[in-house]
Amino acid sequence: MELIQQTPDTSAYLAADEAVDHRHPLVAGTASRLRALTGGRTGDTEDAAALVRYAEAAFDFVRDTVPHSFDSGDPRVAWRASDVLATRNGICHAKSHAPAALLRHEGIPTALCYQKLDVVHGLVAVRLPGRPWARQDPRGNKPGVDARFSLDGERLAFTPDRAAGEYDIPLLYAAPPEPVLTALRSARDRAHLELLLPRSLGEPEPTAPAGAE
Repeated sequence: MELIQQTPDTSAYLAADEAVDHRHPLVAGTASRLRALTGGRTGDTEDAAALVRYAEAAFDFVRDTVPHSFDSGDPRVAWRASDVLATRNGICHAKSHAPAALLRHEGIPTALCYQKLDVVHGLVAVRLPGRPWARQDPRGNKPGVDARFSLDGERLAFTPDRAAGEYDIPLLYAAPPEPVLTALRSARDRAHLELLLPRSLGEPEPTAPAGAE
């Protein structure tokens, strides 16, 4: 599947916004600690290996230290990256905002992207020097789910079932789309959020290739 930038200006994927609040002190402090663990200042684009190490460390940190609230049963709804890091809690959409913020803080273009499963599922895509966009899923592993950071072949949590009407959404968003933000902002708690999650982002469902059953 070809990933399509929502905007051709790659700098849009470095911007801070209300959800991907990478100028927040907690995001900056977390980025600094991860940077120190991965070999120094990753903002030096001449050191591609350091950028890859940092990107993987940021992904692993969010995947492994922030439980998915549907797994943990945490009733709180976090949606800003800084709140996800502060509460160590969030669903897939919120968890995606956290690595996006950590990566953008270090000058690594990062997009928000989605799959249409039973409901819309949130991912990120990272653009490292000399490489195409690569999707990553920081949702958090559990029995039957084994997502890993990978730049050479996707290792996502879920594979859409086309027969069940599921599919990948190719658009790379610079900011969370409104249906996602509305659900997160409006939810009183996790149970309420489950009722509000969008089932599409308004995109046309992809058509099957000619001759496909």
